[in-house]
Amino acid sequence: MKKGKGSKLQNGTEDASESWLGNPDLGPFLLKQARDLVSAGDNPQKALELALQAAKSYELCANEKPNLELVMCLHVTAAIYCSLGQYNEAIPLLEQSTEIPLIEEGQEHALAKFAGHMQLGDTYAMLGELENSITCYTTGLEVQKQVLGETDPRVGEICRYLAEAHVQALQFDEAQRLCQMALDIHRKNGSSAVLEEAADRRLMGLICETRGDHEAALEHLVLASMSMVANGQEAEVASVDCSIGDAYLSLSRYDEAVFAYQKALTAFKTTKGENHPAIGSVFVRLADLYNRTGKLRESKSYCENALRIYEKPPLGIPPEEIASGLTDVSAIYESMNDLDQAIKLLQKALKIYNDCPGQQSTIAGIEAQIGVMYYMLGNYSESYNSFEGAISKLRACGQRKSAFFGVALNQMGLACVQCYAIHEAVQLFEEAKSILEQECGSYHLDTLGVYSNLAGTYDASGRFFNLLTVIVVIYGVNRLDDAIEILEHVVQMREEKLGTATPEVHDEKKRLSELLKEAGRVRSRKARSLETLLDANPHSLNGEGIKV
Repeated sequence: MKKGKGSKLQNGTEDASESWLGNPDLGPFLLKQARDLVSAGDNPQKALELALQAAKSYELCANEKPNLELVMCLHVTAAIYCSLGQYNEAIPLLEQSTEIPLIEEGQEHALAKFAGHMQLGDTYAMLGELENSITCYTTGLEVQKQVLGETDPRVGEICRYLAEAHVQALQFDEAQRLCQMALDIHRKNGSSAVLEEAADRRLMGLICETRGDHEAALEHLVLASMSMVANGQEAEVASVDCSIGDAYLSLSRYDEAVFAYQKALTAFKTTKGENHPAIGSVFVRLADLYNRTGKLRESKSYCENALRIYEKPPLGIPPEEIASGLTDVSAIYESMNDLDQAIKLLQKALKIYNDCPGQQSTIAGIEAQIGVMYYMLGNYSESYNSFEGAISKLRACGQRKSAFFGVALNQMGLACVQCYAIHEAVQLFEEAKSILEQECGSYHLDTLGVYSNLAGTYDASGRFFNLLTVIVVIYGVNRLDDAIEILEHVVQMREEKLGTATPEVHDEKKRLSELLKEAGRVRSRKARSLETLLDANPHSLNGEGIKV
């Protein structure tokens, strides 16, 4: 406790009026009063004042030595701030609490440091700052490993917790790595960690399903279900059955999906009642299934059943659960091309999420989806406004490097083009290009789409030869002939992926023909291999070769 750093407490200045706080018995007394008020749910503002005074007392009595009672008091004070929605006030206190304990002083210090990092990560998560949150969780995990060892079941639980944070941030590779680490740890601990292993498999099933590995997802989920039933967790199995149904649906095994959903529906009605949102979530899944199989009447019926539940939920249901359900129903109406109804449902969900802390990333996703639908309806100004809000929130949440962010930038660029904001569109497409090249690679269809949009925007703005530049810059090519051959390669890839009769391919071929005309050439029957073309080019970026 060096005074040079200064106190991060917010209850006044250090003067004679605080001398009474120097009594070493006062800190525990004030902290107990604060905790009693919190437990009773009475006067949280008074509890905060008492906790701040207690922390100041502990600080004055610490004599510049690490004091774990002060650390505990800072954790309590920060928790009260969070309960009042004042998350930014809690952060400096939690940062201070992580600086005080010294790992070399023993296990109690190390665990206090761990607890501070985890609470700080939770606070950042409530603010929607996922990148800072993950950094705190990662530091906490490393501290825990130092104290408990690499194979302690508690380390496995934090690995899974951190994996869930990465899922929230759409970082599925790292989420899968950490979840596998948790699974390995809990398997090594045998029967003492059976339920923890089941929880790991549930999360791994979600990750695999999101990544498109539906068979692996199904395997993990079935094993988790069996383990939970064997250990008396029948009441929790219904939610796993829903996930199993999702995997069957993704595999087009519709009869098995219906069976899994109906099984979950029966269990939920028994344990939660007829009007619980969990019932609504199964209705949504069944609506999605029947929509995919062309049974639109049944699909709409299940959507209406779900909406009746979400519009009048029972007391005590978290509002985020209702908002999530509305978002799911909206997606089905969107797939039915009922965009007006889909937008109305998403706007209802937005109103709910706006009143809930820590939902900035989710709000950004909804705003982006609304932007897409407004674009489809031809309402480009509203589309632009929705994307603008989504992009600003994604930047604030630290998701500016995700593929989703790149796709959102591309969509906002298209809205700018329709609003004749060509210069802004170019900037958005260029940023999207750099992100998608990093996250998806130059051959991904999303990246190719951005190349095409950027080239078309250069063309529309009268910067014809920047159409070539977009290709030249990408690959480090500075020869017109090679640039044209690379664009030929892009066209060829689109023809292979999409066919020759699609509008996207037609536009690309038209653009290529304009380039060829400018160069006085005709399209070759088969472009040279891109790998051969780039290997033959001595002018690569930064003097290094480009991996193909």
